[in-house]
Amino acid sequence: MSKSKNFFDKLIKPFKINSSKEGQNEEDLEKIAQQEQKQFSFETLVAATKDFNPHHKLGEGGFGPVYKGKLDDGREIAVKKLSHSSNQGKKEFQNEAKLLARVQHRNVVNLLGYCAHGAEKLLVYEYVSNESLDKLLFKSNRKEELDWKRRYEIIGGVARGLLYLHEDSHNCIIHRDIKASNILLDEKWVPKIADFGMARLFPEDQTHVNTRVAGTNGYMAPEYVMHGHLSVKADVFSFGVLILELISGQRNSSFSLHNLDAQNLLDWAYKLYKRGKSLEIMDPALAPSAVPEQVAMCVQLGLLCTQSDPQLRPTMSRVVVLMSKKLGNLEEPTRPGIPGSRYRRSRRPPGFSSSHGTSGDSDSRTSESTFTNTASASASASTSALAPDPHGKRPMQG
Repeated sequence: MSKSKNFFDKLIKPFKINSSKEGQNEEDLEKIAQQEQKQFSFETLVAATKDFNPHHKLGEGGFGPVYKGKLDDGREIAVKKLSHSSNQGKKEFQNEAKLLARVQHRNVVNLLGYCAHGAEKLLVYEYVSNESLDKLLFKSNRKEELDWKRRYEIIGGVARGLLYLHEDSHNCIIHRDIKASNILLDEKWVPKIADFGMARLFPEDQTHVNTRVAGTNGYMAPEYVMHGHLSVKADVFSFGVLILELISGQRNSSFSLHNLDAQNLLDWAYKLYKRGKSLEIMDPALAPSAVPEQVAMCVQLGLLCTQSDPQLRPTMSRVVVLMSKKLGNLEEPTRPGIPGSRYRRSRRPPGFSSSHGTSGDSDSRTSESTFTNTASASASASTSALAPDPHGKRPMQG
C-alpha cells in the first residue's frame, strides 16, 4: 500500500469506527497527518477562528459552516466544520477530503490540511480573498469590478483547472457542480474551482455508466438530467453556461429579460448568434473594456460547450487550445441543450473526442432522482420542477 493511499484510508476511518476505538484511530490518523504535513490541531483552529466566532463565518453548505481564520504565521485560512447532524454533509466532507488531497493546481482551491478531534472533523483551505464569482457577477454594485480582461482571464483559468481535473490529475475527476458560486477569486483575481463535495473519480475500466443526478439547476447537461449519463462532457456543459453568464452578467437559472422569445440564457445567446448579433448579449458594464473579437469568440465557445449532443462538445483540452491560439474560425455550434428536450446524436466532427470520464458512484442526496425512461425524465427534468435548496446549492424535487 502506498503512503498516499494509506493516508487517505486513515483519513476516512474516524467516520466509520465506533466510539470505543475512536481515540486509538485518531492517534494513528495524527501520526499519518504529521508525516504528510497536513495536520492541524483543534486548538490551533479554535484560536485562528476566535472560537468559531459567528462574525468570522463565511457561509454554510450541506456539510456545515465555513469560517475565516488566521494562523500564528500570518496565513489566512478557511475552515470547513462538519455539522454533527448532517449525514449527507459527512459524505460530501469525506469525498472532498479524499479528492482535494490528491490535487494541486493554480486554478483549484488548495487543501492545506485537516483536523480530527473526537467528534469534530474539519478541513482547512487557503483563504481566497475576493469571495465567489457569483457575489460579484450578479450584484450590480460590484460587477463593474469585473472588466472584460478579468472575465476573459477567469474563463481561461477555469478552463485550465477543468483540464487538469479531467486529464492531468492523478485520476480523472468530474466536478459535477461547476457554477459561479463554486469559482473563488483570489487577491489577483485568479479563479479557483471549489466545492468538491459531489465530485466523482472516473473508473478507468469503465466507459459509460449511469449515476443519480446531483447538481444545480441551470448548469446541468440535458443527458445527465434526463438519463443520469455522467461524463466529463457534463462539466463542459456547465462551463459553457458559466462562459455565457460571465459575458451577459445574467444568471441562467433565473434568466428573465422582457420581450425576448427565448427559454433561457442559452437559447437567447444562440438566437442572437444565428442572426450575427452575438455582441448584443454582452453585459452593459463591459462596454468600456470589451474586445469585440474576444467577446464574439467566447460566445461561440460557450455555445459549442452547451450543445445538446455531448459528443459535439469540445474537450477541455480543445477549449484551452482554442483560447490560447490567435482568433480564428471555430466550428458552427448546434442548438444548445435544454433539460427536458430530446436530441438526436450527431455524427462526430473531426477534432472532437467522444464523451469519456464517467462515474459509477451513486449519490444518496434526498434531492436526487434516477431517471429510467424518456417520458418520466422529460417531466422530471423541466426547469419548473427543480427549485434550489435553502442554501442555493442543489436542486430539489418540488
